[in-house]
Amino acid sequence: MFALLVLALLGFSFKMDSVLSSPVKSTHPRENGTEVSISPNTTLAHSPHWVIYSDRSVSGLTGPPPVSEIEGFNVFALSFLLVAGAFDQAQAWTQLTPTRRATIKAEYAAAGIKLIVSLFGSTDAPTSNGADPIATANTMADWVIQYGLDGVDVDYEDFDAINAGDGKAEAWLASFTRQLRVKLPQGIFLLTHAPVAPWFSPGQFGGGAYLTVDSTVGSLIDWYNLQFYNQGADEYTTCAGLLINSSSTWPQSALFQIAASGVPLEKLVIGKPATTSDASNGFMSTSTLARCLSIAKNFGWSAGAMVWEFPDANSTWISSVRRLSFPV
Repeated sequence: MFALLVLALLGFSFKMDSVLSSPVKSTHPRENGTEVSISPNTTLAHSPHWVIYSDRSVSGLTGPPPVSEIEGFNVFALSFLLVAGAFDQAQAWTQLTPTRRATIKAEYAAAGIKLIVSLFGSTDAPTSNGADPIATANTMADWVIQYGLDGVDVDYEDFDAINAGDGKAEAWLASFTRQLRVKLPQGIFLLTHAPVAPWFSPGQFGGGAYLTVDSTVGSLIDWYNLQFYNQGADEYTTCAGLLINSSSTWPQSALFQIAASGVPLEKLVIGKPATTSDASNGFMSTSTLARCLSIAKNFGWSAGAMVWEFPDANSTWISSVRRLSFPV
């Protein structure tokens, strides 16, 4: 039924923008001698997911912001943990006292917000640089457990490795993901990935990029924080291009097209930059993004949205984005 719906949508010769002119109805190591207590939580991966990254230093703030500043989000990603160690907001987390970390963690948990760490990012190229996937996964998972976080987001951006088309990037990601799950069991820890949307474009990459990753280890991944930005000036900038029909540059990489390729729709979280300065391109105003989410929800989608980054995005930003589909 879903596949037929998508095919029907792709066959229509209407201008989506005219539709958008009005709203649519619609047991673990100890940290400094203190045992980290964790219990299974089978609701970890239930959507919708409202994800916000934090990499930039914020004046007057050490560590994650007060809950009140990110109300409406339910996942906060400290960025980044690299092969070389923790940097930026991930490093800031390690510099807090154990007591302060425990206090923040409790406040976030009470508000329903998971605290995770984002791995790699644009400055790390683990496959190209010869990092061993098993050893890297073990080191990073141990860091998560040591510092009491709820999981990881794999922001793999080794473009040279994917573009080589020899399957080594995909194999590296599969091995890395499997080993993360050995150390960070499903239902207890979150494990998400944040690929760029074009990596789901069929036939564009010799190793299959994220279509191969999903078919190989997708069952171990809770969801995908899709980067619908930094992929070209006119890419994913309208609801039509974001949801229904991507451009010929990156074919079949709009939201519902990715789902039509066999990736579970409930795992496809729409990612956007908070402002024009947070990405090279792909920005959408909150009002436009809100309309896009409303349309997607009407077609059965409910995965949620991701944003880069705090403090440009905050409780006001997410309230505006969710207002037509999943109001705060």
